[in-house]
Amino acid sequence: MNAVAAHKTPSFKAVPKLQEALRPLGIEPILETREIEPDAFKGMPSESNRIWIGGRSLEEWLNASVGKSTCYSACGGAECRTLEIGKETFETIPEQLILKAALLAAASRLTSASAV
Repeated sequence: MNAVAAHKTPSFKAVPKLQEALRPLGIEPILETREIEPDAFKGMPSESNRIWIGGRSLEEWLNASVGKSTCYSACGGAECRTLEIGKETFETIPEQLILKAALLAAASRLTSASAV
């Protein structure tokens, strides 16, 4: 299971919890981070704060959508990526949503493996 994350995510905290939960199932979560270069960010700010799990975006796993909001801290007033679930908007993706998406991915992997 791979995750690609940017500057605002608590992904680092989620990994030990996932390792503990998924070890008995033979699944080893791997965190891979990629920093967006400032010039690339200026051209594509919607790529910030993006997380991939098991080859699918966090939004797919959570049936969420992508939004944007002006960020005055790390992004210098640029429109940063947000996650929208129902009526809630998250500028920083909560750890529990990362855990939920990762567990959904693990369940999907186990279901597809047992079908073979």
